[in-house]
Amino acid sequence: QVTLMESGGGLVRPGGSLTLSCVASASEIELNAMGWLRQNPGDQRELVAAISKGGVTHYGDPVKGRFTISRDFIKNTVYLHMDNLKPEDTAVYYCAASQRYFATTMTGYEYWGQGTQVTASS
Repeated sequence: QVTLMESGGGLVRPGGSLTLSCVASASEIELNAMGWLRQNPGDQRELVAAISKGGVTHYGDPVKGRFTISRDFIKNTVYLHMDNLKPEDTAVYYCAASQRYFATTMTGYEYWGQGTQVTASS
């Protein structure tokens, strides 16, 4: 069984920063790829950032240079640090995990968290 628990979402002014955290717990399953995806009502879920077990990272074009994904294997936690937030970053952010080495699309992930709302608004 796999559980992904996100935290850190909230309301921030445009230009501000937030850091999301996702604590993963898995019994008898090895989680390799981790990622953050986001979704607004009526839209498809899009990849924000992904990280492999070996530390390879991938970012969606809208967030390159502003967001950073990282992971702490001891704490079983993946982070998404978001700088210079824009109104268009407003969405529900989901933590995702996969047994694959690396996944850069929504269909590459088998396990999902419940999501945390991020709103960038003045």
